[in-house]
Amino acid sequence: MRAYISLFTLVLLSCSDGASMGLDGAASSDDAGPAQDASVNSTDAGPTGLDGGATLDAQALDAAFVDAALMDAEVSDAGGSEHPPVILPSGASVSTARFSSSEVCADCHSASAGSSAMKDGAGRAIGPSDLWQSSMKANATRDPFFRAVMSAEIAATPAAKAVIEAKCFTCHGPMATVEAQATTQTFALDDLYVDSTLTNLAIDGVSCTACHQITDQDLGMPQSFSGHYVMGAQKEIYGPHAAPFANPMVNRSGFTPVQSGHIMESSLCATCHTLHTDAVDAQGAATGGRLLEQGPYLEWRNSAFNTELTNPGPEAQSCQSCHMPTTDEDGLPIQTAIARTPGGGDFPRTSPRAPFGRHTLVGGNTLVPAILRDNAAELKPKASSAAFDATIARVREQLSTRTARLTVQGIQPQAGLREITLSVENLAGHKLPTAYPSRRVWLHLSVLDSAGQTVYETGGYDARGRLLGPDGAVLASEQAGGPLLAHQDRIEDPAQPQVWQSIMGDEAGQPTFVLLRGATYAKDNRLLPRGWRSEHPDAAQTAPVGAANDASFVAGADQVTVVVPAPPSGHSYSMQAELLYQVISPRWVQELSRFDTAEVAAFVRYWQAADVRPEVLASVESTVD
Repeated sequence: MRAYISLFTLVLLSCSDGASMGLDGAASSDDAGPAQDASVNSTDAGPTGLDGGATLDAQALDAAFVDAALMDAEVSDAGGSEHPPVILPSGASVSTARFSSSEVCADCHSASAGSSAMKDGAGRAIGPSDLWQSSMKANATRDPFFRAVMSAEIAATPAAKAVIEAKCFTCHGPMATVEAQATTQTFALDDLYVDSTLTNLAIDGVSCTACHQITDQDLGMPQSFSGHYVMGAQKEIYGPHAAPFANPMVNRSGFTPVQSGHIMESSLCATCHTLHTDAVDAQGAATGGRLLEQGPYLEWRNSAFNTELTNPGPEAQSCQSCHMPTTDEDGLPIQTAIARTPGGGDFPRTSPRAPFGRHTLVGGNTLVPAILRDNAAELKPKASSAAFDATIARVREQLSTRTARLTVQGIQPQAGLREITLSVENLAGHKLPTAYPSRRVWLHLSVLDSAGQTVYETGGYDARGRLLGPDGAVLASEQAGGPLLAHQDRIEDPAQPQVWQSIMGDEAGQPTFVLLRGATYAKDNRLLPRGWRSEHPDAAQTAPVGAANDASFVAGADQVTVVVPAPPSGHSYSMQAELLYQVISPRWVQELSRFDTAEVAAFVRYWQAADVRPEVLASVESTVD
């Protein structure tokens, strides 16, 4: 049974890298050490930056926090009850009047040793099915984090159970959702664990005949957001290629290939990756608040990367350009036949086509693919361990080479001190981090003497990815109910690291981790994309919160000055800085673990066994004289 534990906090309803739902009628530790941080904004008072909101106030934040004893709760105590493992079905190939599961498509759209189709110039297999199956899209419902937060959201607002489930699966299990609506059925979380046609459609995640049947109706318009895509009912499969050879697909699957350029447009992705949720109270009654829980498309639209302008700029790229690239791993354009025979040979009437998008669908998630790989006996993914390894490697390559840049702007002497100013640049086409608020980026800086001993450190962390103070104790901000870390322009206290993140606020503006309590943002100092403008029509929805006094917080970049000890006369120190990223912070796991559900217990168990150290986005070294 799912028992309600606390209304104070909750991990959000959405999956990392997947879309999530609200009630707007749309789809959508270890022992903690003593408290080290105070929720005080150390930014110097000065010119107003891009943020028109107020900076975080220490007293207001402290008033929002529960008794300090709650900070000592261990993740290992999640829920307080014993739960059996949650075993997912393997999934079976099914076809209905509207959909077919991915196995049907894989008959012709996976690479084969006997065919030259779906191979790049170096002969590497790039079949859509081959690359997609280890993506977060393919595993949108298998994702244990997604199911854990959905179960916890239901526990927080039991009266909204049916609405939460129906809306959530609209983007995480779109085929099951649309099929259920067409056949006057419903699909709930518990249904995911029993064998049925709807289950087999749901467990296939964001699959081929879901995305490729979304029409161009209302794309890019507000009425299409939050899962309000329009799914065709004529079994037409949209693709970018003219005059496709249709007979084999029609005869084999019953679907007809149709050319339409909208399949390559960012607005298609926006149907689930622009998510508004309406705040409700514990009884499920609307409070009037509305939150943009995910906004990558709106962030992108207000950036230098926007392709929808009359005259797009030189950096313009669609979502698909980065996440489904039409170049191979060597950066060369792909041209290949898009299908093979079910027997594994070449179709005689097909020829190489371009563009051909690699269905890698990589984002910033290395943790959940590793959990899926390492817990296959329970989660039953279709992808092999090798496929997950390849996906994780691609994500790491994207994170480390095309996401951010870290540079030293200067090192200035002060009396007995040195001021190190670093510049952080966002290279992505949206905020960094974007979408689901469990994600964070922070600055880790160390100063070492000639013997390699650390003389200063801020942003240090332990093996569980928890931020540490200068004494090595876990910061109180890492614990459920702990204080928030304010935006930093100048770090004088190493226990106040700079963390770029979003934290929801409730109707009173107080921090909350419950999606359906979220009415605003208590903090949102995530790095803006290049080209972001405060006068853009989408700016009000994506404006930063909590960085108003930081004049260096600008579109595409931020600067942070760190005050460190000066070396003894005649000596030098070495400085090492890195920009780190987590897809799920330990704080979010602490908050989630307050809910006693089988899905929460399963996720926490997976998380405890996983490598949760942060990913390195960028690094830099320098000498401090």
